[in-house]
Amino acid sequence: MTEDAKRDALADKDRGSSFASEIARDSKQREKARTLKPLARLAPFLLRYKGLLAAFTIFLILAASLTLLLPASFRLVVDCGFAGAADAEICRKMEFGDDLTGYFLAGFLVAIGLGVASAGRFYFVSRLGERVVADIRQAVYAHLLTLSPSFFVNVRTGEVLSRLTTDTTLIETLIGTSISVALRTVATTIGALVLMFFVSWKLALMMFAVGPLMLGPIILFGRRVQRLSRASQDSLANASARASESLGAIETVQAFTREPEEDRNFRGAVEATFDVALKRITVRAIMTGVIFSAVLGGLIAVLWFGANQVQSGAITPGAMTQFVMYAFVAVSGIGMLTETYAEVMRASGATERLMELLAARSDIAAVAPVAALPAPLQAEIVFRDVTFAYPARPGQQALKSVSAIFESGKTTALVGPSGAGKSTIFQLLLRFYDPQNGAVSIDGTDIRNLDPTALRSAISIVQQNAPLFAGSAADNIRFGRPQAGEDEVIAAAKAANAHEFITALPDGYSTPLGQGATTLSGGQRQRLAIARAILRNAPIVLLDEATSALDSESERLIQSAFERISKGRTSIVIAHRLATVLKADSIIVMDEGRIVDQGAHHELMARGGLYARLAELQFSPAQDAAE
Repeated sequence: MTEDAKRDALADKDRGSSFASEIARDSKQREKARTLKPLARLAPFLLRYKGLLAAFTIFLILAASLTLLLPASFRLVVDCGFAGAADAEICRKMEFGDDLTGYFLAGFLVAIGLGVASAGRFYFVSRLGERVVADIRQAVYAHLLTLSPSFFVNVRTGEVLSRLTTDTTLIETLIGTSISVALRTVATTIGALVLMFFVSWKLALMMFAVGPLMLGPIILFGRRVQRLSRASQDSLANASARASESLGAIETVQAFTREPEEDRNFRGAVEATFDVALKRITVRAIMTGVIFSAVLGGLIAVLWFGANQVQSGAITPGAMTQFVMYAFVAVSGIGMLTETYAEVMRASGATERLMELLAARSDIAAVAPVAALPAPLQAEIVFRDVTFAYPARPGQQALKSVSAIFESGKTTALVGPSGAGKSTIFQLLLRFYDPQNGAVSIDGTDIRNLDPTALRSAISIVQQNAPLFAGSAADNIRFGRPQAGEDEVIAAAKAANAHEFITALPDGYSTPLGQGATTLSGGQRQRLAIARAILRNAPIVLLDEATSALDSESERLIQSAFERISKGRTSIVIAHRLATVLKADSIIVMDEGRIVDQGAHHELMARGGLYARLAELQFSPAQDAAE
């Protein structure tokens, strides 16, 4: 296996493990909130659409009213239609006389009205939910783009993405379904309970007496089912984590012939998920049986008493029908509210997590007095007594009193062992972080007084293993200048020695490269990244380990491309291969966060310090092999 392949395999394994852990961690965070207070923070998003809210409210009131009117219309149908005007006064008031069609038509119109009102309620609340969730997703993502990298040190990217998807879906369910159902159910349940007393206070009191027998199993078993449902979700997350870990490092799995073991492990995780799900199904089946028995038993008891009331003439058959329908509305409504309450509480927790993201503030902002970049920009960069430690490692200084000048229009190389602080120079220059002591300036202006966006617009960077994005080759080159024309894109690709391999692709510059452009070789990806930097045409160019782990031909092409892009610009290049920086105007040697030497190649070799030792380690084996 080549060094590139090993490195890619390790990277895949790391990504797979990270993603797996994020899934497992995320499964534990889909918890309910303890209060409904976080939901109040959705109000600004909801109040943007007062028209939709008003339309939803109107149709909600209509649907609830017609739901309560429907049993009364059935009473008319039974009493005036089937019973032959048993309640003469009501039937006379309806003025339908002996025409049975009129009574059924009245019930039919109520049913049609209820259908229209329910459809309107569903449409407007669903549209409101989709719109609010879209706004929340856009607001959270736009806000995340403004946060400094230090924020993402403590928050996993997978967790953030999960909040953008899973949590917003919970909010969508809340606004589009749960709240609507809850409000309608509360209105109809209260209305049904009140109207039951108007129909027959005796039957209503009996219903209240047997009510706890009906609701008890719902509450008792509901909590057990909820716990098992959460356990089932966690078990499924573990199985998914196992699969993502293996598939994310599929080359490593196959290289070590681990397919049977991984298959066995996944089967075990899936079977564990099945066992938990089976327990949940069993409990739910028992709950269903007990609830049906309790509810139907209670209703039969009420019906028995009601039948005796009808037989004695205390109430009419239609009134009994009306009461039973109200009782069904009330009982089913209370059962529905117990389920809806759990969904509302989970959505409350999701809202709380999303609002945490919106409340996060970047620690990188322009410090007063805010300055503008000088025009024209000479791009002389000065580090003055800079000391810096990453927030995740406050006790370990990455840079220690570093002072350096990167001259305008010249190329400066940074060399040194891993962990010397070379990449940290780039991190501070791009102002992803601010130093704890000292200052970084461009043309005499402290970069802390510059707007971060304006500062970064003056910089082009080619990163180590430069990330590319899903889209075409042209899209990736235009990443730094979306408005660039086709001729400019082609010119940049030619300058980066990328034109030849791009035109050889099936659709040339329009060829989709896929996620991360993994269909390209390392050298091709680096040349695309250089083309992207060339097209940006910024006065400052940063090249971070761009030729590491590449073959000699790719290195030669990239080196010649870099010479073109760096000409006339302030360029800083990090390299472990010292052969790539021999033509640099100046070489800064770093070790353990300090600058230990500086000068041209021949000067540093003559002094015999760290640079000479690194050069000897790299050049001597090659010379020995040649001899």
